[in-house]
Amino acid sequence: MEAVIERPSSEQAAGVEQFDVVIVGAGISGIGSAYHLTKQCTGKSFVILEAQDGFGGTWRTHKYPGVRSDSDLYTFGYRFKPWEGPPIATGAEINKYLSDVIEEAGLDAATRYSTRVIRADWSSADNSWTVETEHKDGTRKKFRCNFLWMCQGYYDHDNPYLPEWEGTETFKGRLIHAQKWDKALDYAGKKVVVIGSGATAATVIPAMADEAGHVTMLQRSPTYFYCYPNVCELADQLRAIDVDEPTIHKVVRQYYIAQLAIMDRRSREEPEVVIEELKTLMRQYAGEDFKFDPDFTPKYRPWQQRLAFIPDGDLFKKIAEGKVSAVTDEIERFVPEGILLKSGKVIEADVVVAATGFRLSVMGEIAFAVDGETVDWSETATYRGMMFTGVPNLVWVFGYFRAAWTLRVDLVGDFVCRLLNRMDEHGVHRVEIGLPEAAHNAPLLPWIENDNFNPNYLMRDIDRLPKRVGDLAEWRHTQDYWVERHDIPSIDLEGEEFRYS
Repeated sequence: MEAVIERPSSEQAAGVEQFDVVIVGAGISGIGSAYHLTKQCTGKSFVILEAQDGFGGTWRTHKYPGVRSDSDLYTFGYRFKPWEGPPIATGAEINKYLSDVIEEAGLDAATRYSTRVIRADWSSADNSWTVETEHKDGTRKKFRCNFLWMCQGYYDHDNPYLPEWEGTETFKGRLIHAQKWDKALDYAGKKVVVIGSGATAATVIPAMADEAGHVTMLQRSPTYFYCYPNVCELADQLRAIDVDEPTIHKVVRQYYIAQLAIMDRRSREEPEVVIEELKTLMRQYAGEDFKFDPDFTPKYRPWQQRLAFIPDGDLFKKIAEGKVSAVTDEIERFVPEGILLKSGKVIEADVVVAATGFRLSVMGEIAFAVDGETVDWSETATYRGMMFTGVPNLVWVFGYFRAAWTLRVDLVGDFVCRLLNRMDEHGVHRVEIGLPEAAHNAPLLPWIENDNFNPNYLMRDIDRLPKRVGDLAEWRHTQDYWVERHDIPSIDLEGEEFRYS
């Protein structure tokens, strides 16, 4: 089957290419979505538009030492593509996995790299999106489609979040953001400070520890860490009795999903017990006498922010070896020899790595308009975190934080294909989501509740995101895969929320 089936169009000769579907982004969301389209909507023409020079998204952008997943690959991988490696994978292993999917589905021919989407205009008269792009060489081109599938992720790949610290110009060493890693950076034998305590910091610190003179993790507030061996005994046992890989993937995937559900529930119902269990796991690598206060005692419950997975406890092994230390404090300013903290202490540094997170990117910062009216996403209401009031024929893939992002890629992929097939069967060309009568008087509230999930990158820009509607489950992004895996497949496409024409 051809990955792209182009329809002849007089507009193509004029430089506007016509497709049924345009997919924005060739990262893990876009590749998975395109795969579902080829299998469930055969005959639909499509193109994938990718701003970077190649596929991978996050796994192409991130090049810092030790880059790896912070979700197990049995759930972070796709439902349709078995994972055969260790649960936590390196960036290179993930890119190889994505490359295999692209090759197997013939997606490379359907992808335009170095092609950034800068504008998207919907026309109700034509029931079509006109998507304007800019190639890295500066040339511009337009694509037209009936349906727009946004798979570009949720953060700015080019501009990471870097606080404006005072005195950085006086610092005699090197300051670099992890997202902008320079492979030529020499840190051998040097004093390194990594600012941050999330998944990036937990990855880069042990990877640098053996070569650096010493690495200090400087954090404003501690993070919860989950340490465990990077093996899956269940998968290994099934392989030992010659169970085929697709079956192993299905079984182990369900096992990890069940374990994540238990962890999520217990983090809410018995957080103190979970905290003690996490400490026990850390002690297995850091030692029985490991001191948790103040550097490893977060001020929030587990999973209120993302839990950082530490395969084989590598971060805590390096702490036990004396190669890594942690400091919990706030930065007063940079000084020539390093960083002056608000406590008055100075941390000397030759290299400072900012693992301070990213900037939220809403719809890729693309300029959207519907019938000439600019779309302000913060004024729209979200249907299950994927469709938006007032914006026809568009779905956004926004994955999970407490479960693997890709679990939602598969769910949304099934939904979009079912929706497109339903539209074809009924001969309609437009679908728009609308508030049901019961929701008309419900308040519009922030995208997600603060006590549900509140990392800094989300809270900084939450006002730019679409709104949830009161406490109606369908009109919010619940972050609850274990409910959505039943709810999304059973969505009634004839329900009053769906307006066809």
